[in-house]
Amino acid sequence: MSTKVEVTTSSKVTFSNKKKSKFKKDESLAGFLFVSPMLIGVSVLVLLPIFATFILSFADWKFIQNIDQLKWIGFENFKEIFGDKVFIKSLLNNGLFLLTVPICMIFSLFLAVIIDKNVYMKSYFKVAFFMPYISSVVAIAVVWQVLFHPSAGPINQTLMALGVTDPPKWIADPDFALISVMLIQIWISVGFNLIIYIAGLQSIPKELYEAADMDGANAWVKFKTITFPMVSPTSFFLLITGIISTFKVFDLIAVLTKGGPMHSTSMLVWHLYDTAFVNLDIGLSSAMAVVLFFIVLVITLFQWIGQKKWVNY
Repeated sequence: MSTKVEVTTSSKVTFSNKKKSKFKKDESLAGFLFVSPMLIGVSVLVLLPIFATFILSFADWKFIQNIDQLKWIGFENFKEIFGDKVFIKSLLNNGLFLLTVPICMIFSLFLAVIIDKNVYMKSYFKVAFFMPYISSVVAIAVVWQVLFHPSAGPINQTLMALGVTDPPKWIADPDFALISVMLIQIWISVGFNLIIYIAGLQSIPKELYEAADMDGANAWVKFKTITFPMVSPTSFFLLITGIISTFKVFDLIAVLTKGGPMHSTSMLVWHLYDTAFVNLDIGLSSAMAVVLFFIVLVITLFQWIGQKKWVNY
């Protein structure tokens, strides 16, 4: 009798396990079906182009040629781009453009602290500073073209009224063109950083500031010992996203300067675009894209390693 009960119990457990296993398989299949449109889109639009870029960086191929005319040339594309003065200039310009990130973060944190504590109509200022970030880059570029006009622009008109006889020509001057684009980029990005910093400031426990007040700490001491350490994760996030975005600057350059004058505002992405879609050289442009990928990867890894020393979670 006991043997029959054990057999029956065992068969029930086996049946139950099979039922659960079938249910899990059906559930997994349903999950894959739901995410399959996104997986297909990511594979076709992101993963496949990345894979193709790495392959084509070792080939000599033009857009106007058939695929059977593709020639494998090894590392010749990389040798050529590092011997290209315009590429090196674009790389240096991107290095200088990185300065917009810390400048924008410092300015945004300063504004966030003031708006969060000492300003009425906070919502108005949030919207006012955030508007450039969500506005069309083309419209912004056109407005700044007018502002930076060498003779009739409001900026130079003001400088001449103040007694400056020979004001800069801004985006028309090779010495000031990159600085002008950097100023515009800072003006655009401040709003986004400001909103993120305000969110970070509002998450700081008020008890910390109350304890500091009881100890007689002044505003600078509270900022140095409480505010800055507590928003360090926010700063880390903005630092990484900001540096990555500086290597993707394209629309401002395309509308304002097209890399000129004299390649003074040429960036890696603009030079890559010019090589791929104007000169139709896919091999060289793919090599540039690979170099850009590894530059961003190295910077990001360096930040992840360094953040252990200054980011407090």
